[in-house]
Amino acid sequence: MTIFGARGLSGLVAIACAILVAALFLGYESSAAAAKLVASSAFVALALRQGSLQSTYGRVILTGLAFSWFGDAFLIGKSEHLFLLGLVAFLLAHLAYITAFVGRGMRLRTISIAALPILALAIAVTIWLRPYVPSELEFPVRLYTTVISLMVVSAFATHGQNPSTLILAGATMFFLSDLSVAALRLVQTDIPTYILGLPLYYASQVCFAISTSQSRSQGGTPENRSARKSISARTR
Repeated sequence: MTIFGARGLSGLVAIACAILVAALFLGYESSAAAAKLVASSAFVALALRQGSLQSTYGRVILTGLAFSWFGDAFLIGKSEHLFLLGLVAFLLAHLAYITAFVGRGMRLRTISIAALPILALAIAVTIWLRPYVPSELEFPVRLYTTVISLMVVSAFATHGQNPSTLILAGATMFFLSDLSVAALRLVQTDIPTYILGLPLYYASQVCFAISTSQSRSQGGTPENRSARKSISARTR
């Protein structure tokens, strides 16, 4: 497989992410910015390479990945204004992911099981961040925490087999990576949380990108799969 295949693009994400972490640790801001854009562009390209445009689920996930790309670009800057823009971009990304997961079908029983612990964690995160969040960012941060929690709940509740495994892994890692961003940008911890947070984030986007291929191979949405089964039954 060429460097432009799925493995090559996944590898490019991993390599660029490693360079990004090293550049941030060493204080090479220009190199870090370039590596971030390469890694983010690679996960968008991976979704396209996997055939995301060929299913409704894939197209919606691709939209989320595109919003994530803009979020990454905005967060290169350090101003509060750019941080807010990045927050909005990632908020839209999570809404796109929720839309894609809901479109696959939801298990109500799984929602009820997953909602309680995730809600408890979201409340704990909100309480933890409260002393560090500027007043003008208080509502956006709370809204963002709510939406990403809903994204994780919807990921737990999706129908399917292999795609759901990737979706669940991606959603969980995305949630954990956002905690690291909050710790870095708001709490300003002594330990650079991006060392763990950035690999988790890029791994989550790769999971979402690859899931578009599996969704395509299974018909894209539950409605498409039902229609295909009906057609197959009539032609036997």
